[in-house]
Amino acid sequence: MKIVHFADLHLGVETYGSINSESGASSRLSDFLASFDHMVSFAIEEHIDLVLFCGDAYKSRSPSQTQQREFARRIKRLSDSGIAIFLLAGNHDMPNASERANTVEIFDTLGISGVTVASKPQLCPVQTKSGIIQIAALPWLKRSAVAAREDVRGLDFNQLNEKMSQILTNIVDDFTSKLDPSIPAILATHVWVQGAHTSSESTMSIGNEHTLLVSSIAHSVFDYVALGHIHRHQVLNESPPVVYCGSLERLDFGDENDEKGFYLVEIDNKSQKRNTSYAFHSVHGRRFVNIKATILPDDAAPTESLAKLLENAAADINGNIIRLELTMPQECAGRVDETRLRQLVQSQLKASYFDISRNIKRVARPRLGDVSAETLTPIQALEKYLELKEDGYSQTTIAKLLQMSTDIIREVEEERLNF
Repeated sequence: MKIVHFADLHLGVETYGSINSESGASSRLSDFLASFDHMVSFAIEEHIDLVLFCGDAYKSRSPSQTQQREFARRIKRLSDSGIAIFLLAGNHDMPNASERANTVEIFDTLGISGVTVASKPQLCPVQTKSGIIQIAALPWLKRSAVAAREDVRGLDFNQLNEKMSQILTNIVDDFTSKLDPSIPAILATHVWVQGAHTSSESTMSIGNEHTLLVSSIAHSVFDYVALGHIHRHQVLNESPPVVYCGSLERLDFGDENDEKGFYLVEIDNKSQKRNTSYAFHSVHGRRFVNIKATILPDDAAPTESLAKLLENAAADINGNIIRLELTMPQECAGRVDETRLRQLVQSQLKASYFDISRNIKRVARPRLGDVSAETLTPIQALEKYLELKEDGYSQTTIAKLLQMSTDIIREVEEERLNF
């Protein structure tokens, strides 16, 4: 039984893209669809039995009609080829209001041949060309759905996370007691598993959420545990395999050095003792390239120096998303001609997108001694201000003001996390 495991497509991400004047769509949409097409063609050419999608079809809970059309076209192409398809709802697929539909359940409503959708925890027997497989589906658990329960009233943020983790663990345990051991079984879930490594830039709302232990899902009754939500592909357990396939396309500079693609999973369902093998298949995708440069105070022509640096990196720049990360002293900030650099990189070196990030090294202010104001926390900066204020404050007053400020910052942070 041959299975393709992919997730986190995120159609609709437009960061680091430009608008096509004819179609009105972002250039990044074409990037994501090209990677999707690569996976679909692989599945058809390799006579795959099942394509297993582990959540987050779109960036937005309300995708555009164009994004929905393009996703549906590729699902239909797989269906027309006789491949079974399983769609699990991720956090970006879930609506804000419980009465609204999620982004993938339209396929369940239409009853498209060979497509199974899981919007809630359930055990799904899926018919493939090579036989039946059991899929224990554990889609994204919404915080609001749990917070509304009577038994969680009064729990703080961390306690609610622990409750959600326990609920998911109990559901998985229940799945294991209902599986038919003579039939291949996969656990498919969209969740953060402890020990998983994320990208250096977490732009897709990962963090401050419930997690699961590997031991909570790595049950021997599963032939494979398919994960979505974390964008870096990785194997968390060998027996059974517990695998994040990662996102299909690079989303930001945190993915600069990551391979993107999908997993081919093969389950030997003919022998008495089933064996599972799995291998990662790369999708080329558009690269993110971060070029770092430092301008020294004695550089009389920093623009020319940077232009030469970029020209030497022409092979890496062509067709890719580029960020020039500049570190420079404050006195050099006005001596770099960014317009010229943009014209060079986009017009001559043919970058898909170009951005400049500045890291200005400022001289420490004399009144703060050897400390730069930019390195201080808000409370430290306030304390310095109160101590240096000309008319002065007593130590008692300073202590009271600092405590009040600390309390305000803590309250704001708690409200942000609860939101």
